[in-house]
Amino acid sequence: MFDRLREDIACVFQRDPAARTQWEVLTCYPGLHALTLHRFAHWLWGHRLRWLARLTSHFTRWFTGIEIHPGATIGRRVFIDHGMGVVIGETAEIGDDCTLYHGVTLGGTSWNRGKRHPTLERGVVIGAGAKVLGPITLREGAKVGSNAVVVREVPAGATAVGIPARIVDAGDDAARQEKAENLGFSAYAVTKDEGDPLALAIHGLLDHAVETDRRIAVLLAHLERCGVPLADEMATADQFDPKYLSKIVD
Repeated sequence: MFDRLREDIACVFQRDPAARTQWEVLTCYPGLHALTLHRFAHWLWGHRLRWLARLTSHFTRWFTGIEIHPGATIGRRVFIDHGMGVVIGETAEIGDDCTLYHGVTLGGTSWNRGKRHPTLERGVVIGAGAKVLGPITLREGAKVGSNAVVVREVPAGATAVGIPARIVDAGDDAARQEKAENLGFSAYAVTKDEGDPLALAIHGLLDHAVETDRRIAVLLAHLERCGVPLADEMATADQFDPKYLSKIVD
């Protein structure tokens, strides 16, 4: 139990730059409280103590503003940020390393018994206010934009935006995403097709940085093939010294 709690606290620090101390996360993060109480409610549900499980879930909703049915299955290192208004249905399944923001609903579209809520595979990110409805699957690494309404499967690595949601950026921006993460920034659930000027500008800068890195790598490889011991000299020399620059050019 304590290992899971430490894991949950660590994932908060990885995904929320506002987190400062473990004590702050432990006492002031409703998403952490909701997930911890859900594990107890889910254990009760599995042991057929259904009323007590629902009562625990009801208390969690009152305490955190997050409603998770005790029958829902939730994996490890799941992060619910802010959390107010999150609703997770009975047959929902959430894989490891998923992230949900406030106002997210994992709901059903039918009153029939059986599987009627979504399945989220590893690493799925769902933006604020999004609704994912029905027994559909969001494949590994998929993203859902804020306020989107998703009623169809989302492929691995793709992003779904709009009402009803459409698929954009189906895994074609891996280099940009990697660059953003290396810089300590990731515009989660934002794509170049949404028309937001700021997002377009950020993606343009990231694309330029990726292309610049590629060109520098080609240049360095060419210099090394020409016999210039570039790696050793760059480690010790002032790269902006005119004498150094003229040396490597010669």
